Amino acid sequence: MADFDLLVIGAGPGGYVAAIRASQLGMKVGIIDKEWLGGVCLNVGCIPSKALLKNAEVAHLLREKGKEFGFSFENLSLDYSAAVKRSRQVSDRLTRGVGFLMKKNNITVLMGTARLTDRNTVQVTNAAGQSTSYSAKNILIATGSSPSVPPAFPVDGVKVLTFREAILQERRPESVVIIGAGAIGLEFATVWSGYGTKVTLVEMLPRIAPLEDEEVSAELTKAFNKRGIKTLTGTRVMGIETTETGVKVKVADAESEQVLDADQALVAIGFRPNTANLGLEEAGVSLTERRFIDVDERMATNVPGIWAIGDVTGKLLLAHTASAQGILCAEAMAGKETRAINYTMIPRATYSQPQVASFGLTEVQAREKGLNFKIGKFPFQASGKALGLGDYGGFAKVLVDSDSGELLGAHLIGPEVSELLPELTLAWRNGLSAEEVGSNIHAHPTLSEVIAEAVEVAEGKAIQI
Repeated sequence: MADFDLLVIGAGPGGYVAAIRASQLGMKVGIIDKEWLGGVCLNVGCIPSKALLKNAEVAHLLREKGKEFGFSFENLSLDYSAAVKRSRQVSDRLTRGVGFLMKKNNITVLMGTARLTDRNTVQVTNAAGQSTSYSAKNILIATGSSPSVPPAFPVDGVKVLTFREAILQERRPESVVIIGAGAIGLEFATVWSGYGTKVTLVEMLPRIAPLEDEEVSAELTKAFNKRGIKTLTGTRVMGIETTETGVKVKVADAESEQVLDADQALVAIGFRPNTANLGLEEAGVSLTERRFIDVDERMATNVPGIWAIGDVTGKLLLAHTASAQGILCAEAMAGKETRAINYTMIPRATYSQPQVASFGLTEVQAREKGLNFKIGKFPFQASGKALGLGDYGGFAKVLVDSDSGELLGAHLIGPEVSELLPELTLAWRNGLSAEEVGSNIHAHPTLSEVIAEAVEVAEGKAIQI
């Protein structure tokens, strides 16, 4: 008899969700993590960063927009360390909640480092160095990813940081160079600039938020420049030198080189999968050239009984992707019929100021595919709710198939757009046309009205613009 029906390695948003769903389906489940329940997301990632972003929003409001709202301070004091402490409290509360869920669902929690010794056995070594082997009918790899740092970048956790050190430090740099203008770089730029830090964003690709629609990137660049964030695109980092007072970052674009002086540098250029030292090769698990784990639509590897979800699969490195994969995987193990995930249509969100949210094809991608489509675009500047909030930059943009009326994608930038996107992804998933989305009555005044208005623009029935 195996010790478990399922052993999950990694207790992040993919692993713990898969464990719960498997337990609900009648499996005896164990979950292993070497560090913490909730993984990077709950502890040093998506959750605490959102708490910091809220503090930064308030700080920016107090510092920059007091006159507009009719208040002023003679001696405004902003305590960044208090923001970090609040973010830790939020994180700790959710982490304790995951522990409660494990108990509620009769899931055995094993803290330690895991390694496969064969296709049905996992050895767990605890902090004291004691090892115990457990057998399982199924093993699920959900070990996530770690920051990708070039060997030439001298990350020391003090002057040259990754997101893990940055999110925990209680002091705010007076100046910082952020290398990489993806979601992490954009969010830290928002946090630190909100408190008055001089921020320079360096991006190797031609635009910030390089995976988003080009119009979104342009709008975000305009908003960041207005906040005083300097953006250097098409620019490579040639080297980083630490000094007694901070860092010197040597950068070069197509025309010239320069050295950027700052208190700190944040390296936010991507992630690598946590697949080393797990015994995957010995178990015969197939890996890609970049060492992600090969999986099929059911999240199964090439080895029967071994599965993988989340960042280690390299599909789309987002917490909600991992959770969706986890549920699908657990149901596949139980023999239930599953529906393959369309990764192009998964919602994506960046919680900068302004927020960015999107799903589906960008305008460039749709043209490259030769699709016949219409575009609807509506500005927040024409939204009564956005004007009332004093936050009216940005727009909603939808791509609609000209023949079928199907939503091909949406690209939003503006206030709380991460909360607006699910209406569109739900419509797409359930086969609703753009016209049906537009005919849905939206409460007034709400931010969600921009969704209906953008669709109406695409359909040639615009009322408010």
